[in-house]
Amino acid sequence: MQSYLEFEKPVADLQAKVQELKSLAQSGEAVEIEDEVKRLQQRADEALADIYAKLTPWQKTQIARHPSRPHFVDYVKELITDFTPMAGDRKFSEDAAIQAGFGRFDGQSIAVVGIEKGSDTESRLKHNFGSARPEGYRKAVRIMELADRFDIPVLYLVDTAGAYPGVGAEERGQAEAIARSTEKCLELGVPNLAVVTGEGGSGGAIAIAAASKVAMLEHSIYTVASPEASASILWRDAGKAQEAANSMKITAQDLLKFGVVDQIIAEPAGGAHRHSAQVIEATGNLVRDFLKSYDGKDRKEIREERREKFLNIGTKLT
Repeated sequence: MQSYLEFEKPVADLQAKVQELKSLAQSGEAVEIEDEVKRLQQRADEALADIYAKLTPWQKTQIARHPSRPHFVDYVKELITDFTPMAGDRKFSEDAAIQAGFGRFDGQSIAVVGIEKGSDTESRLKHNFGSARPEGYRKAVRIMELADRFDIPVLYLVDTAGAYPGVGAEERGQAEAIARSTEKCLELGVPNLAVVTGEGGSGGAIAIAAASKVAMLEHSIYTVASPEASASILWRDAGKAQEAANSMKITAQDLLKFGVVDQIIAEPAGGAHRHSAQVIEATGNLVRDFLKSYDGKDRKEIREERREKFLNIGTKLT
């Protein structure tokens, strides 16, 4: 059953009427209503398209967090064959928030590192709601080192509210682990591509998003801190999260303008949570084009290109 966000209420009302008419028709309690159903469905589709054509940053934040958006496991299932997950950081333990391993994309070897939030209560608890601990980032570094050693490109799928801020995580070096992972992303001699599929929150996201190319889904967000955290810091009031989101320039469109990201993957009206297959296919096309663009480039050239990309962020603003 489709769940609706608060600002989608006009669409929800129209869809409820459509379902009511369809139920009456099936029960034989209504006269021929096919034309009315089509008319109402068209109105619902038009209302949805109109809403998604003028979303605010706060509304995009809500969409980015929608639990039905495609997850890491969905992208891997559809895009990667022969995927072999790797576990553990060889220092402390396994962290299920960060998933990583090797597989094939269009027959070519590829390393995949991503964050899994989980899709139901059990899996969300297992994956700690997508908030990684230090061992998760150290596992990511381990996978990247293997990929670099064997000249295998790396794909990152980013969807996290941020790294886990618990006492144990801090005691085990959360900040250092994030810094090491970010450093490893930047120094790889193989091409790496990061796709922000939902939330790209704080250092927990950039630790696996400092890539040769960074793309965002149209209604994803990428931010130094969540709107709630920013509101708490600036105004000591998390209730001003909407105001913070509208001021922070966290949308894909803003970040493309600033040069923080390189490309936007379009989402059909209604968002990725309604059109998972189309969005995953579009992401696959981006990965395919990215890999082709690095054919023939040597390790030094790849590193230098990535270095220049990050040094140039913000230098072309007017």
